[in-house]
Amino acid sequence: MEAEALPARSYNHFSTKMAETDYGGRLARIKALGLEVREGRSRVGGEGRSICFGGPDNHLFELHFGTLEERLARYSGKD
Repeated sequence: MEAEALPARSYNHFSTKMAETDYGGRLARIKALGLEVREGRSRVGGEGRSICFGGPDNHLFELHFGTLEERLARYSGKD
């Protein structure tokens, strides 16, 4: 993907789902590229982990390791 650089970084981002088994490899690859990494945030247990990263053009991306169904179940108390 290519787009115009953004004037400032915001939480506006593109997110995609990844398999939990890919977490370590994806994190290592992103760090090897020298991108700014925001590894996870405090989450409710069972919600899944995330890696947020961005480049010098201020675009932000998130790799989420878990499913929407898992997140909804966690918040509904049915997990």
